[in-house]
Amino acid sequence: MTNQNSTGSNSMAVPEAKAAMNRFKEEVASELGVPLKDGYNGDLTSRQAGSIGGEMVKKMIMKQEQQMSSGQ
Repeated sequence: MTNQNSTGSNSMAVPEAKAAMNRFKEEVASELGVPLKDGYNGDLTSRQAGSIGGEMVKKMIMKQEQQMSSGQ
């Protein structure tokens, strides 16, 4: 399978969103008590890293559902 996107699969459609997503990730990690630091976080367990991503997705889905139900 080839990647059609020359910038890589980890790039964002809106480059300005990267900083906001990083702040969101740090906020979620703090809420979960996961010791996230700037830069490389290879010392996190799979469970810790997965809990951050999973909680981020959960919060984004909840936000979208709220927006849809309020007609925004």
